[in-house]
Amino acid sequence: MDGDGDGLPASSPAETLIGRDHDLGLVRGFVDEAMLSGGALPLSGDAGVGKTVLLVAAVAAAHHILLSGEGDLDTAHRLLVGAIDMQHQPYDAADPTMIDALYTLARLCQSSQRTELWKPLHRALGLLKPEVPDQLALTLSTMADPARTAPPALGMLDEAIASLDQEADPVRVIRLAMTSLYVGRLPACRTALRRVLRDGRDNSSLTVEIQGLVYLGRDHFASGEWDELEAQAAQGRDLGEAHSYQLLSTEFLYQRALVAAARDDEAAAKALTDEMTLWATPRGVGSYLSCASHARALAALGQGRFEDAYRHASAISRAGELASHVPPALFVVMDLVEATVRTGRTSEATTHAAAADEAGIAGISPRLALLVKASAAIAAVDHEALGLFEEALAVPGTDRWPFELARVRLAYGERLRRVKATTEARTQLADAIDTFERLGARPWTARAGNELRATGLSIGSAGVTGAASLTPQQREIALLAAAGLTNKQIAERLFLSPRTVAAHLRQLFPKLGLASRAALRDALADLPPD
Repeated sequence: MDGDGDGLPASSPAETLIGRDHDLGLVRGFVDEAMLSGGALPLSGDAGVGKTVLLVAAVAAAHHILLSGEGDLDTAHRLLVGAIDMQHQPYDAADPTMIDALYTLARLCQSSQRTELWKPLHRALGLLKPEVPDQLALTLSTMADPARTAPPALGMLDEAIASLDQEADPVRVIRLAMTSLYVGRLPACRTALRRVLRDGRDNSSLTVEIQGLVYLGRDHFASGEWDELEAQAAQGRDLGEAHSYQLLSTEFLYQRALVAAARDDEAAAKALTDEMTLWATPRGVGSYLSCASHARALAALGQGRFEDAYRHASAISRAGELASHVPPALFVVMDLVEATVRTGRTSEATTHAAAADEAGIAGISPRLALLVKASAAIAAVDHEALGLFEEALAVPGTDRWPFELARVRLAYGERLRRVKATTEARTQLADAIDTFERLGARPWTARAGNELRATGLSIGSAGVTGAASLTPQQREIALLAAAGLTNKQIAERLFLSPRTVAAHLRQLFPKLGLASRAALRDALADLPPD
């Protein structure tokens, strides 16, 4: 996540220190004195402890500042860097306290979204001997600046995720979920995350439970499971506030703001993003300022306020560049390109689409491939755009991200209507409407409905246009179902999930005027060949 997790494994030495009553006062005193001194190490009084204990206390103190929001990230960063610098060099890669410190420092850096804060971490990594542990290196490659550093690590990440369902260590599961967030691997972590969430509740491990909710919530939004997300986000928010975990509570504000923005609850989206901004600004938590801008840009796009959308999306990353060490920039590529086109900034749209393409982020995941290829299509002139849209829709696995896929279909339908390809436009727009309605994305349903009406149809009449109204994927599913294949068999053949196949069948039955699967064969008997 953008303010990912709590930066500390559940069984770390620092958490052990926090959990012991006679040491909690030491940690709080350490925090208070450090904050008063602007992040300098409190080496007077009770601080005559060994360097290792000092590092444990510094990790715990930085962790406390990060989670509670009682101080700013710069203070926590100076405190932790100072304690790391005091340790004997070279640093021992087998020392769990040092590894905890480096993970926590990475989370501070990532939460700040400022390139300069990463420099002490990279210096410390260079002093870690005999080598940087594989999982730490993997995490840093995908969470720090994924547009530039993630691709070489993806093979290793896929291997790690392949064995995740047998992983018994909840800390490793959470860290792999964190590693997977920006590179499209969260769906593969879902089963393990559910187990972590269940086990966290059984073992009364609050940190594990909240982090499980964080990553599942991010995956729920991407996969269109918004009702489940809202229920989990409310639960996570309550847990975070009850234990003064303000950083994690803010994450759930973001998740709820995304759903509110997509569903046109403007008042809720504004209240949630305002609360995020008020909390994050004085503490230097740049990641949640980006989160707030993302939700605001999404709300503005749905409502057709494209100048506002441009302002919010470009606050994350300026048009023409993928900002360094700002991972959310990957997810707003299409938002920014659409906003630039709609506000007449054509050259900026072309430049930003080209920057995303040249960065190679389409090779990171199908989701990013969809966004990058669709962005190129949106920015292109008419005679080039149609082929680019087809390339975007041909990316395998994009049904896992229904909202973004429907947005691409809407943009494609708009362009098809503009070039007078009316029948094809109706197909794309009708399919987009099906998805938007299922998700409850009202402003997007209205946008697609307006486009459909401009082709001579209304939303109500879109479902009675017969076999010609089927999308290519719906047509293929319908033919396989008519041939007698089960949903599971169709899913295996088309590399989809059975749930997705069932959803497509539910959508295509009304288009064909059918009530059940049994009538498919006759309805498709006169279907012309591809």
